[in-house]
Amino acid sequence: MNKILIIEDDPIIASGLVYALEQDGYIVTHCKSFSETRAVINNDFNLAILDMQLPDGTGFDVRELLKSTPTSIIFLTVIDDEGNIVRAFEGGADDYITKPFRLRELLARVKRTLNKSTTNPALTLGSVTIDTQAGKAYIGEDLLELTALEYRLLLTFASNKGQMLTRSQILENIWDSAGNFVEDNTLTVYIKRLREKLGDNVNIETVRGVGYRAN
Repeated sequence: MNKILIIEDDPIIASGLVYALEQDGYIVTHCKSFSETRAVINNDFNLAILDMQLPDGTGFDVRELLKSTPTSIIFLTVIDDEGNIVRAFEGGADDYITKPFRLRELLARVKRTLNKSTTNPALTLGSVTIDTQAGKAYIGEDLLELTALEYRLLLTFASNKGQMLTRSQILENIWDSAGNFVEDNTLTVYIKRLREKLGDNVNIETVRGVGYRAN
């Protein structure tokens, strides 16, 4: 059963969404703020519906918390300017819906997004398979024991297979979900640890003076 996270500070909108989604058979968690969201972020959510304007942050802040997880994202907001819409999609949003909205259309978009996310829940990199829904990686049937940051690093490489990534690009993608900055020197350490755990199953190539490429 799919689990949906709603981040919405308007109680009327939130209660209507929770009721409608629960009637459709979803398990729904509602948060009213960025701080509340941080407290539940380790739960396994299939989809997050994000308001853009929160009492203590923005929808983009929540997206940063979620980007290391396989959670699909729909923005639901009154902000309809092109800059924010483009930024949302460039940041990996699956959909962007402006308020006021039609409930049946939103439910249809939720269903479509969830169906899309389950059609190809796995990524491969070398001999490694990543189950993005479960947040786990395997070599054959053997589970790889990875820290959260190592998993995000592997996921970044798998999502950009064969592409050269600068150190800055990688650091942006593995920003710690607790809000702690990952320093450039620390990245070198984690690359080394990940290589050791992957062995010959994945080739992480150093592009001297620039970054890395994995395949």
